[in-house]
Amino acid sequence: MSKRRKFSPEFKQGAIEQVRQPGVSCAQVARELGIGANLLSRWKREAEAQGQQAFGGTGKPRDDEMARLKRELARVKKERDFLREAATFFARESS
Repeated sequence: MSKRRKFSPEFKQGAIEQVRQPGVSCAQVARELGIGANLLSRWKREAEAQGQQAFGGTGKPRDDEMARLKRELARVKKERDFLREAATFFARESS
């Protein structure tokens, strides 16, 4: 099974601009770029439908929030473990 490729918004916009040139077919541009013609057609439809908002990101705001919360949880766990070890160390020193 091959790994799914990801393309930058700039790459997608550039491919769409090539397709919009007169006398150039979608299949021809797709072959030159090494991507599927159906994929390029879908990018073109998305760009026409969404305009400047097309290809804005790869996730939903909820996914971004989840990732932020996971990072924060990992940081807080490290702080907790450090404080636990420090308390144990100082408890031994005072005995």
